[in-house]
Amino acid sequence: MLTIDREHEVQAALHVARQMCVAARTAPKGRGADNIVTAVLTDGPEKQRLMDEMRRYGEEVGAEFFLRDADNLGQAEACVILGTKLRRLGIPGCNLCGYNGCAASEKANARCAYNAGDLGIAIGSAVSVAADRRVDNRVMYTIGICAVNIELLGPEVRIAHGIPISVKGKNIFFDRK
Repeated sequence: MLTIDREHEVQAALHVARQMCVAARTAPKGRGADNIVTAVLTDGPEKQRLMDEMRRYGEEVGAEFFLRDADNLGQAEACVILGTKLRRLGIPGCNLCGYNGCAASEKANARCAYNAGDLGIAIGSAVSVAADRRVDNRVMYTIGICAVNIELLGPEVRIAHGIPISVKGKNIFFDRK
C-alpha cells in the first residue's frame, strides 16, 4: 500500500513535539526541583491568541521581529512552549540572582537563577530531540514572553520560550527578514 499524505508529516511533527516535552521534563534540574511546565501548541484559538499578542506586543515595543516570529509560528505545524515557575531553591551561598540569599532575593522580587538555568537546560534537551529527528526548529523568546503575557501556561509561569517546529521541504526559520 502507498500512502502520500501531508497528514503523516504533521502527525510526525506532533510526535516529535511530545518527545521534546519528555526531554524537557527529564532534563537535570537544580536540587531536583521540577518547576518546568511544558505544552504543545497546534492550530486553534490558543495559537491565534498567541500570534495576536506577539503582533500587539511587537508593535507596542517597536520590535518588528515579533511580527516576523508570529508569521513563523503561523506556518509551523506545532510549537513546544517551555516555561518555569519561579521558586527559590534555598541553596546556601548561591547568590547567583545578585542578592545575598533567597530572603533578600524575594524581598527584591528577583528571579532565582536556578529556575532560569534549569529552563535553559530543558530547552537544550528539547531541541536536541528535534535535531535528532531532523525536524526544523528555532528557539524564540518572542513566543515565550507573549505566552507569559497572556498566561498561556498559567499565572505561575514567569519565564518561557517557544520552539516552533516545521516539517516542510525548506526550513521556514532560515531565510527570515
